[in-house]
Amino acid sequence: MAVQVVILAAGMGTRLGKPWPKPLTPLADGRSILQQQIENVRGVFGEEVRISIVVGFKLEMIMEAHPDVTYVYNEAYDQTNTSKSLLKALKNSHESGVLWLNGDVVFDSRVLERVNDRIRNEKSFVCVNTAAVGEEEVKYTVDGKGCINALSKKVEKALGEAVGINFISTHHKPSVIEQLGACADNDYFERGLELAIESNGIEIEPVDISDLFAVEVDFQADLDRANSQIN
Repeated sequence: MAVQVVILAAGMGTRLGKPWPKPLTPLADGRSILQQQIENVRGVFGEEVRISIVVGFKLEMIMEAHPDVTYVYNEAYDQTNTSKSLLKALKNSHESGVLWLNGDVVFDSRVLERVNDRIRNEKSFVCVNTAAVGEEEVKYTVDGKGCINALSKKVEKALGEAVGINFISTHHKPSVIEQLGACADNDYFERGLELAIESNGIEIEPVDISDLFAVEVDFQADLDRANSQIN
């Protein structure tokens, strides 16, 4: 069965301060962030991979740049956060599990190679970096079985930070859809995962990719760091 991939690209990206959607930000190698993501996804999972992009802000620019994928429209992109974009995407997904990426992550394709078996075996996970714990980043802790039990920007004594590459299995998807629906409009999708862990007992594994690069581009310094890695 073809792997399902969702890219969350509806936001306005105000912190980076560009006049275009952040996923279309050019990288030093001439590709956009979004093009780099799509090429990585197709390179690892094959051309049969199903890619859906959640759009909102200046959606026409993204759709014109990448006409060969499917789209989900978050019409409230300026009033909601990633919890509601992911909710729309999961509701529109096919039966199998879903891999999703934040639309501003520049990453080594070997990250996807590392998690390929987990995706094929339907094991939910969040990719993490244990070498860094940024104050503004989404952080995590684990329970006695090594599964994530807290996932937010406010986590104390964090073991690392989430990098914006995640997978939810077929079995866990209904619980996550339920809890994303319970999230506030301004919640990040990680809140939905936290609620599904707390209320539905789903188990999500942290997958350490600290030895590979994955940079979430929020500010110019992040973009500079991403460009230093791809050159």
